[in-house]
Amino acid sequence: MYGIELTPEHPVAQLSDFAVQAEEAGFDAVFASHHYNNRDQFMALGGMASRTDEILLGPGIANPYETHPVTLASRTATLAEMSDGRALFGVGPGDKSTIRNLGFDHDDALRRVLETFKVAQRLWDGERVDHDGTFTADDAGLNYEVGEIPVYVGAQGPHMTRMAAKHADGALYNGAHPTDLAWAREQVEEMAEDRVADTEFDLAAYASVSVAEDAEQARAAARPPVAFVAAGSPPPVLDRHGIDHEVASDVGDAISAGEFEEAFGLVTEPMLEAFCIAGTPADVAERTEALREHADSVVFASPLGPDVERAISLLGAAVNGQYSPAE
Repeated sequence: MYGIELTPEHPVAQLSDFAVQAEEAGFDAVFASHHYNNRDQFMALGGMASRTDEILLGPGIANPYETHPVTLASRTATLAEMSDGRALFGVGPGDKSTIRNLGFDHDDALRRVLETFKVAQRLWDGERVDHDGTFTADDAGLNYEVGEIPVYVGAQGPHMTRMAAKHADGALYNGAHPTDLAWAREQVEEMAEDRVADTEFDLAAYASVSVAEDAEQARAAARPPVAFVAAGSPPPVLDRHGIDHEVASDVGDAISAGEFEEAFGLVTEPMLEAFCIAGTPADVAERTEALREHADSVVFASPLGPDVERAISLLGAAVNGQYSPAE
């Protein structure tokens, strides 16, 4: 699978235009990200469903704190209906630098994510569900038929990655560097004998990408998403790339305070190298090829580039072999 992530910082109609462009460029999937201060991801996905025919669509990711997990299951099922069965369910604990503004934390994140999609799968199978865990459901059910929907867990740390490898259809692994994907592949392989899901696991590199003909413009556009990734990265990931924990914490504090320009200015060169593929189409083709040594799929995530429309075309050409690493 080759996919892209679209951020609802753009108007819904424009996001739908981008999804149409992605389908025409040969991409397999579009994921819509979620932050409370952007437009609603499911309304955006519904707009995309009405304008596209074949491309897979899903939240990337939805978090089960702001919205009750049963409601998330119903919204995703509605997307499946609107898209004639093209829905994917991307679920994860969410970006802690923004959800803490709403009074949520990441306590029991692994359990909540696991319980969320396990309950969703039962609801999609037509069951009535009682659940008493990190959330409560009492005789909950959906009053319409759904069927199977692939589940992708948003992961970065060891526990979430291993849980996804055991229980989910795939992982949207938050990584843009081959070192991180090699590590993630090791976690997946160690869980192979414990896997309970009956599907083939899809390890997808959910890689922040910024592409443009001008490499410096691409790197400048990469600073905002890298700030969010660095702020939310667990200590082992920061250590893997030699990134100062205190600086990453300062980035997160600035984001939570709404001081976005300050946060973006705190992004260091090691953060850019570790957490984003930024450069020309040839640069992206080379880094993508390196990721595919360890990942089954690649999802090009925000920002895509200084010009999103142009970036989608450039990325489509890159994955279709029109740019080689030597160019």
